[in-house]
Parts: sequence; C-alpha cells; structure tokens
Amino acid sequence: METLDWLVIGIFFLALIGIIVWVVKQKQNDSADYFLGGRDATWLAIGASIFASNIGSEHLIGLAGAGASSGMAMAHWEIQGWMILILGWVFVPFYSRSMVFTMPEFLERRYNPQSRTILSVISLISYVLTKVAVTVYAGGLVFQQVFGIKELWGIDFFWIAAIGLVILTALYTIFGGMKSVLYTSILQTPILLLGSLIILVLGFKELGGWDEMMRICGAVTVNDYGNTMTELIRSNNDPNFPWLGALIGSAIIGFWYWCTDQFIVQRVLSGKNEKEARRGTIFGAYLKLLPVFLFLIPGMIAFALHQKYLGTGGEGFLPMLANGNANADAAFPTLVAKLLPAGVKGLVVCGILAALMSSLASLFNSSAMLFTIDFYKRFKPNTSEKKLVGIGQMATVAIVILGILWIPIMRSVGDVLYTYLQDVQSVLAPGIAAAFLLGICWKRTSAQGGMWGLIAGMIIGLTRLGAKVYYSNVGDVSSSTFKYLFYDMNWLFFCGWMFLFCIVVVIAVSMFTAAPSAEKIQGLVFGTSTPEQKAATRASWNKWDIIHTLIILGITAAFYWYFW
Repeated sequence: METLDWLVIGIFFLALIGIIVWVVKQKQNDSADYFLGGRDATWLAIGASIFASNIGSEHLIGLAGAGASSGMAMAHWEIQGWMILILGWVFVPFYSRSMVFTMPEFLERRYNPQSRTILSVISLISYVLTKVAVTVYAGGLVFQQVFGIKELWGIDFFWIAAIGLVILTALYTIFGGMKSVLYTSILQTPILLLGSLIILVLGFKELGGWDEMMRICGAVTVNDYGNTMTELIRSNNDPNFPWLGALIGSAIIGFWYWCTDQFIVQRVLSGKNEKEARRGTIFGAYLKLLPVFLFLIPGMIAFALHQKYLGTGGEGFLPMLANGNANADAAFPTLVAKLLPAGVKGLVVCGILAALMSSLASLFNSSAMLFTIDFYKRFKPNTSEKKLVGIGQMATVAIVILGILWIPIMRSVGDVLYTYLQDVQSVLAPGIAAAFLLGICWKRTSAQGGMWGLIAGMIIGLTRLGAKVYYSNVGDVSSSTFKYLFYDMNWLFFCGWMFLFCIVVVIAVSMFTAAPSAEKIQGLVFGTSTPEQKAATRASWNKWDIIHTLIILGITAAFYWYFW
C-alpha cells in the first residue's frame, strides 16, 4: 500500500462519515424510522442496498475461492438471484399490505405467535453463527492478505482488522439505523462494482483474455466423469455438485433467501410504496447478475494464472497452503495485491471495505430488529418508540459481541467459506420456504400446518448439522440408515428431499386441523385480496417493469445455455 492508496481510502471514509452524520441528524424517534428508514426508500436505494447487503467479504474470498477451486459450480447460487423478481412481483403486495416490520411478524399474521417465535429463533441463530461470524472472518483474511501484515503491536493483524471493522460498522449502524444502511449503500455499491471491474479487466489483461481462461480451466477435470471447471452442469454422480441436486438445491435456498429472509426483505419493506419496492427488486436483480463475473470469474482467472506461471517454471500465482495445494480462498486478495497499481489498489480496498461494512451493517440492523420487534416488544407492548430504538441499539452491540466470540470457532471452518455457508443454509431453508410458499399460495394452509412445517424443518436441519459435526470428528463408523440420511447423502439432494418432506408435513397437518378464517388471511393469500388492493397492485407496475423483468430472465437463460 502506497501513499496514494491511503489517500483514496481516506477520501472514501470522509464521504462515508459525511453520509452518516447527515443520517444521524435526521429524526429517528420511532422504530419505523430506525429499522425501516421511515418506509420512504426509493427503488435506487432499495436495489443498491439489496445488492450491497448481499455481497459481503464471503463473496470476495469465498466465491472467488470457489471459482479458483471448482470453477463454475457455485455460479448456480449467484445466478438464482433472478428470484428477487419473485419477491417483487409475488410477495411484495402481501408484505406491503400487512405493514409488518419482520418476516416472523408476517408469519404470526398468517399463522400464529408460535410460528413467529420459531422463525425468530432460527433467524437470530443463523445470523450470529453463520453470516456475522463468517463475514467478519473472511474480512479479516482479506485485509491480512491485501496489507501483507502478519502482526501489529504483537497482535495477529487478522484480529485487528476484523474487530476494528466490526466496531466501525456497528457504530454507524447503531447511530444511523436503517437509513445509514440504505444511503451508505448508494456510495458503497458503485465503488464495489468499479473496483471489482478493474480487477476483472486487469486479470484478463495479465492472463491473455477470456479464451485463454476458458482454455486453461477447460483442460482441468473436477471429477471422475470428465467434467471440467468451465462446466456449470455436471454429472449427476458428481459428489459435490450433481446437476439435478444443484438446480433443485440452489432454487430452494434462493427462494428462501431472496423471498423470505429478513436480511433481504427488510430492504424492500423500507420502500415508500409497492411501485418503489418492486422496482427496487428489479434493479437489485440486474445488479445480482454481476457477481459471477466480478467475483467468481476472477477466481478462475487467478487459478489460470497460477497454472500458467507453474507451466513456465515459476512458483505460481497463488500462495501455497501447508499441504502443498494452492490457497484458493486467497484468489481475490492476491489479484488485488499483485496486479493493481497505486491508487487503484486503494479504490479496490474501498470496495472490499464497502462490501464488508454494508453486509455487516445490514446484518446488525436486521438482527436487532428481530430481537426488538419479535421478542422485546411482544413482552412489553407499551414500550415507547424511543426506547425501542435504544433497545435495538443495545441488541446490535450484543450481536456484535456474540459474532466476535464465535470467530475462533469459525477459524476451523475450512477453506471454502462460500460452500460452507450454502451447506448450512441448505438445512435452514426448506422448512421456512415451505411455510411461506404454502402460506401465501394455499388458503387451506392452517396455523398448525405452517407451525409444524417450521418445527419439522428446524429439527431435521439441526439433526443434520449435529450429525455432520459428530461424524466429521470421529474415526471410522459403521454404516447405518441414519448416517446415510444425515451425513453421507449429498447436501443438495438432502435439501430437496427435506423441502418435499416439509411440504408434506404442512399439507397433512393442515388437512387434519381447522382452516383459517377468511378474516385472518384476508389480503395475505392469493385469492383473498379486495378489489381495492388488486387495483393498487395493478397501478404499481407498467410495461417497462415487465420488459426489464423479461430481460433479466433472458440473460439468466443465456447464461445457463452458454455454460451448460
């Protein structure tokens, strides 16, 4: 890092501080202001926030690392971002009408208070143990690589970088609330996109272009069935990414994440109306087409450069692990450190900072909101709005501390962070996805049906996670049906079967329990909207919304066709 790089970083922070100071000066005396930015966000702020919140440092390390280790396989999860359109076109009207703060609160409206509690618990646990901790862990690794500092003042620089950034992000989230997340995203998103684009261009320039990358990566097989790194669709016998499992699993995880997860939906709930919320999702879907090219492809470029350097008798492009293999997760920061000139490197570091801070800020705000609205306010309903904001701030502090305390355990996660995240989410998603899908699409879905679908998903998911921890740390264990189902079965096929099982549970329990009253589900399920509600929804879109939606779907289809 040279003087010019530090100057660029300084300018970035001054701009960031300016936005935060402006936000803090705005009145945020009630919980709607603090958690949802006053429900007056425009499509630009919503779309930028969706993208910036989704793209954390686990993408910069994990997705690029996945590209360097397995090629196009993980692109399924990124290209499923088109499901944001389902959020905008299908779910936004129901969410907007309900005027809820959180997804658990929506489930209470649709089902019962127990469903709300179950989803809140699952969400909070998953945020702290996966998203917060992994994002911070990945961020620490990024800056350790980029700055090339092992220790500072006798302390592992990983901890200095990770904790310092967490504290900085937490401060502006605590004092600025949702508005700080939305408006800093408008600054951070273009910086992140520009920085990553520069990496992509310079990477191709160093390597020799797209064709050279495809040639080198296309010559490397990734399984025993002849599939190469450049193939998106792989043999159904592939142990990691069988094509049928990948399509089904990524769709289930994508539906859960983009349409029902508080982390994403909160950005849409902050929209001033249905029109702005829907257009925000369309803008977000456009942006979500980019990560494959901005993060995964650079990982493949780094791998190709590594192979090319080795082929000329060099020591390779990527740093080596103790086991003699290339460190795939170091792909993106290595590209930053080795290819970028002074000034540009500072800009890309700002992009990495933007990704980390925006993602963490969204996590902190969403987690604080879940705790405040779904737990505290339920037990103390007469709490003043101003005190609720204060409780949300304290909850943010608690979540930050829990996330930091979990990092030492997360450091033993392994090399491929992005795959780890998807693996964990594959057992969290099915039950929640089943409850939301049937809850909105089928009027007969009962409160007990939705609740037991969530419970079944939680029990099966935790059992699977527990089995993975146990069998991964013991010696040889004799085969059994339990071991096959909860450990040996491919994680993507398990996700599909688990989703189907939860669907069956919801339907079966619903058929044997009382149907919800028409008053309870009015406006929350297909076929229950009033003429006024239908008219309001119809007035919120026009032909251009449809055209842009079709363009996004067309690009997605073209991507699958090209890499098939």
